[in-house]
Amino acid sequence: MKILLVEDDEPTGQVILGALTTDRYVVNLATDGQTGLEMAQAYEYDLILLDVVLPRLDGISVCRQLRSSGYQHPILLMTAQDSKADTIVGLDAGADDYVMKPCDIPELLARVRALLRRRSKTFTTVLTWGDLLLNPDQAEVRYHNTLITLTPKELGLLELFMQYPQRIFSRSAILDRLWDMDESPAESAVTTHIKDLRQRLKAAGMTVDPIETVYGLGYRLKAPPQPKTVEPTPDQLTATDAKTLKKQQGLAHLQTLLERHRGSFTAQVTLLEKAQAALTAGCMDAELRQQATREAHKLAGSLGIFGMPGGSTVARTIEELLTADQPLGAMEALQFTQLVQALQQEVAKPPQPFVVEPAPAVQTPLVLLVDDDRALTAGIQAAAPAWNLCIQVAPNLQAARQAIATKLPDLMVLDLTFPDTTEDGLTLLAELSHTQPQLPILVFTARDNFSDRLRVSRLGGRGFLHKPIPLEQLLQAIMQVLTHQQPADAKVMVVDDDPAILDMLATLLQPWGLQVIPVQDPQSFWQTLTETIPDLLVLDVEMPTLSGLELCQVIRQDPRWGDLPILVFTAHTDIATIQRMFTVGADDFVGKPVVGPELVTRILSRIERVHWQRKVTAAQRQSRNLEA
Repeated sequence: MKILLVEDDEPTGQVILGALTTDRYVVNLATDGQTGLEMAQAYEYDLILLDVVLPRLDGISVCRQLRSSGYQHPILLMTAQDSKADTIVGLDAGADDYVMKPCDIPELLARVRALLRRRSKTFTTVLTWGDLLLNPDQAEVRYHNTLITLTPKELGLLELFMQYPQRIFSRSAILDRLWDMDESPAESAVTTHIKDLRQRLKAAGMTVDPIETVYGLGYRLKAPPQPKTVEPTPDQLTATDAKTLKKQQGLAHLQTLLERHRGSFTAQVTLLEKAQAALTAGCMDAELRQQATREAHKLAGSLGIFGMPGGSTVARTIEELLTADQPLGAMEALQFTQLVQALQQEVAKPPQPFVVEPAPAVQTPLVLLVDDDRALTAGIQAAAPAWNLCIQVAPNLQAARQAIATKLPDLMVLDLTFPDTTEDGLTLLAELSHTQPQLPILVFTARDNFSDRLRVSRLGGRGFLHKPIPLEQLLQAIMQVLTHQQPADAKVMVVDDDPAILDMLATLLQPWGLQVIPVQDPQSFWQTLTETIPDLLVLDVEMPTLSGLELCQVIRQDPRWGDLPILVFTAHTDIATIQRMFTVGADDFVGKPVVGPELVTRILSRIERVHWQRKVTAAQRQSRNLEA
């Protein structure tokens, strides 16, 4: 469904827009009352979310003018004016409901859903986990079609886990999502409610507990039970067997990542072999020595995190040998040769099992391509696997309707012109805007006129692409829409010149709902920082052009970034280096080689601290507003 959000405060608007988008609504944003009024009159929205205090035209006046012109859709007012008189004025102006600012996002979303339910009884999204069904719109939970009675908090917990399967939620994160700011219960309240929820599900006949405790981190939804196979499931194994299975899964995951970067590791070891041969022959120049030092430093960090701690130790010894102040003579050449041989052996060994829970398997998104151009669709299908996409082709509109009825895709790419029928692609778009409003649709057509673009926009299309365009541009547009449907809980910007480290960190942090913003070139650091505004920054201390400590010092010189948590990677943990880290403004450090669980724990604790500080600041601001 489509919502118009009228809010002039940019931070508030972005927070609400993100929450609504996460709930799969299509949202248009207006930043003043007059623009909001014009958009509401020009386009069709299922609901208007309207601030009261707005520039150019206040929200009450917008509401009155819309109702006087016969506007029938729901209007939800947002007001910071906490008095009965203001509430009465808003409702008398035609508003259906109101919410006080600062908005509690779960409450706001619940009010939005309630207003939309009153208007349409057909829109519902049922969440499933095996035979367990949860209907958020009806606040109903059933197992084998038997109704389970849950308290509101238990229902909220279950819905949270089922909406974000495999994402780990800490107790404080659950408190932030499901409890009001004024309640401020202890974290033990989460433990109690989860225990009660498990008991109710067990009493309803569920033999498998759907909620997994990730010790030291929080809770998440287990993978749903699979049909019986020859191999036992983790719940049927003993504790020892389950641990072995997790190690095997982690090992397979590491092997996949290792193969992705095998070429770069081989190239790094080859350069060290070249340096060793030159040193043995007595002709290693300063440039080659510097290159070898840099590659040994990278290997010391990346091999450890890839499950090869022995290789990391050898690479660190090579780095120390090359950076020593003393000249490299015959004894050093012999030692270097032995170290390179040992490194070759370590890299050839299989990696040790991953000690952090492996990242959940990411399902391949299904894209329905509605187009009768066989050459075009064949080309897109051929390129799709490289983008982790599954392309289903419907050559006409009727085939598209059948495909959607069989299985709803994650996204549809729709042509507008079909020569064998008088039907227009816009007809299908109009149908789906009512029957499947949550389905994102990209229009991809040779037609290019303003009326088509306007109609697509009014019907909720996510994009309008004009043929012909490069295949890569089309696939990028598809990925952009797909990846924007589930925003991360927090953004972590990582600056490291080793692409293997960046790749592994993204894999480590993704299951915890964290988006990793990789920066391999420190020269692009500042632009990326100001464009993405991360919640936490991770810096490698030793990089070729700029050190992480220099970047840290630059950040702390700008008051805007004074509260940004900064964590640094370092291979040197002596007292002098650590003191320098904290002097330039770092909040914490992790020694290389990086240990997965330690890194995840440190990052999560820092981010939760930031969220807690923001919550306290918001509460203080609200208290000051009430006092004023």
